[in-house]
Amino acid sequence: MELQQLRYVVAVAETSNFTRAAERCHVVQSALSHQIKRLEHELGAPLFARTSRQVRLTPAGEAFLPAARQALEAAERAAADAAATVGEVRGRLSVGVIPTVAAVDVLAALRELRNRHPQVRVSLRTGPSDQLTSDVAGGRLDVAFLGLPSTARPTGVCWHELARDRLVAVLAPDHPLAGAHDLGLADLAAEPFVDFPYGSAGRAQTDQAFARSGLGRDVAFEVTDAHLMAEVIRHGLAIGFLPSTYLRRAPELGGLAVVTVTDAPSRVEHVVWGKPGPTPATRAFLTAIGLPAVSP
Repeated sequence: MELQQLRYVVAVAETSNFTRAAERCHVVQSALSHQIKRLEHELGAPLFARTSRQVRLTPAGEAFLPAARQALEAAERAAADAAATVGEVRGRLSVGVIPTVAAVDVLAALRELRNRHPQVRVSLRTGPSDQLTSDVAGGRLDVAFLGLPSTARPTGVCWHELARDRLVAVLAPDHPLAGAHDLGLADLAAEPFVDFPYGSAGRAQTDQAFARSGLGRDVAFEVTDAHLMAEVIRHGLAIGFLPSTYLRRAPELGGLAVVTVTDAPSRVEHVVWGKPGPTPATRAFLTAIGLPAVSP
């Protein structure tokens, strides 16, 4: 069994198409198909069910795929670790970010990483803090940026606190409370709210603040994106809370009324990476965002 064969299997599984898999692997389709058939013969079981319309994993393929991915990741990590001993950083870096990351300019850090280490290949995706933490702990992401309630800490991962921030109320510019001063949560409790999904860390920050004040509220709209939240607010459908630092770094959200609230929710931004230690590419990226040297 060869690593190249494993790459071909993973590519077909992820694209559900032999032609696209061959393009991804930079080989002709006949060579890819031949290697997969050779591997299936060696295993004594078909990995894919092929029809004229689709390609899907067989039960044997479903069982084979996780270990194939792990073997490829281990081989890439071994090559990256070996290259790092002579000062060359290479390999893959998968980064997760919450939609409202503000403590770090992630794209500027990635630009610095690419300038210093152009052989690093980067994947970048957004998601809620709890999912990103789980993906880092499970090895599906190398590093992630989170926003958690001030009472919470990341679990199952290595972490570093980046910044603390208070949330501000965001309202439509013609809202009766726009421009008000010295408001408290009690002044806003009767309003309809837009917020992140129930159970998410972004939602928990505001839920906990209202609970501490003994107040309830009506979350009439749930969204997964801060820009969509802003549009709901802009149309006068609801009010919401967003981190003050994020708003200052998101000029595209301009035109909304921002009101400071005396007992506002707070959050802490963290960067997290996996145990037992970061890859060379992850260490280089953590250096790019200004963290002290992180041991392997």
